[in-house]
Amino acid sequence: MRCSLLRPRGMELPLSARVSCHSCSSHLRLFPLQVLTMAEDLIAAVASQTKRLNSSSSEVVQRLEENGHQNKRLKSDADEEDAEDQNKKLPKRKIVLLMAYSGKGYHGMQRNVGSSQFKTIEDDLVSALVQSGCIPENHGEDMKKMSFQRCARTDKGVSAAGQIVSLKVRLIDDILEKINNHLPSHIRILGLKRVTGGFNSKNKCDARTYSYMLPTFAFAHKDQEVQEELYRLDRETLERVNKLLACYKGTHNFHNFTSQKGPRDPSAKRYIMEMYCGEPFVRENLEFAVIEVKGQSFMMHQIRKMIGLVIAIVKGYAAESIMERSWGEEKVDVPKAPGLGLVLEKVHFEKYNRRFGNDGLHEPLEWTEEEGKIAVFKEQYIYPTIINTEREEKSMANWLNTLPIHDFNSSAVEMQTNNKNSKKSSDLEASDGCGDDSD
Repeated sequence: MRCSLLRPRGMELPLSARVSCHSCSSHLRLFPLQVLTMAEDLIAAVASQTKRLNSSSSEVVQRLEENGHQNKRLKSDADEEDAEDQNKKLPKRKIVLLMAYSGKGYHGMQRNVGSSQFKTIEDDLVSALVQSGCIPENHGEDMKKMSFQRCARTDKGVSAAGQIVSLKVRLIDDILEKINNHLPSHIRILGLKRVTGGFNSKNKCDARTYSYMLPTFAFAHKDQEVQEELYRLDRETLERVNKLLACYKGTHNFHNFTSQKGPRDPSAKRYIMEMYCGEPFVRENLEFAVIEVKGQSFMMHQIRKMIGLVIAIVKGYAAESIMERSWGEEKVDVPKAPGLGLVLEKVHFEKYNRRFGNDGLHEPLEWTEEEGKIAVFKEQYIYPTIINTEREEKSMANWLNTLPIHDFNSSAVEMQTNNKNSKKSSDLEASDGCGDDSD
């Protein structure tokens, strides 16, 4: 075999350029410069080939990695689709949800389908139910399809610690966690229970308990010089407040405590079970107290007007006799306290619990185990909102300044004829659309 590894093809070399090949018996005829050049070309060719091989390997690895990521994404998407398909196969069950929320910044609880101008608590709730997979998207557009009903229709700015809604949902795994993941922190679902198929949270509710948190300087007599942060409610005034609040107990005609109801409208009669003011306490150098009221049901603005009238009496603007007059057929001017401090505390289902609470299939609608979570939520979101807003906006102090404008001695008709309210009072009353519950 002839060695021609380094021999230029077709070139005859002089004898002086011949060298022996150590690996074979043949001879090479080379010029030293040509040998060096050809060796360099060979090295460059080998390096180029190695680079191409490395580049090709890198591209292969990259394609494999991309395919791996794509496969992972496809698998993830497939898993999500499988989970969604599994959710769709789950049967719908009637449940109740225990809700807590801070109402500041919302135009009430009830959703206004088709209107995005005023945001409500139910807007956020329904969105979370759809996103979590509890209800189909079309049920969010038509709430009747999920048999949705809220226990109490809280109005603008009103908060809740124990709102109850009933609806049909798919009972997905970790349902509370998944719903809450799609809700803002100031709206929480704290509990869930199965109920009977025909359960309606509004119709089955026996009673509702509300609280109203207010700064105690609201009870200071109008002739008393008051520094808001230094004022402390004395025992005698607290006892008088509770004596007046107790007058509301029983059945009365509250047509003067709402709007658009006449004195002979049967629905204006409401039954109040209890109403009292608790011991005062100090938060951020300002003293507050909480009034609690429990009744079968309440009309729009009823609680705020009940409290507003007691404040007017304690401050010396109105006589105690105005309470009896307000329950008669006469139209009486009753002031409406600010909505800021109003909170739906609890709803009661005593008849339902007696009938179904121990039937072995359903739980009683009581939330003893959730009381700790409710208390934490109130301390974290509801009370700070009330306190900070009162300090910043002075809603109670501003409202107290409107009390002298009211005519508590004349009927509302006489007052409107002889001396209409000033624009300032009208604006304050109208802008605060908060209420508690209405039929």
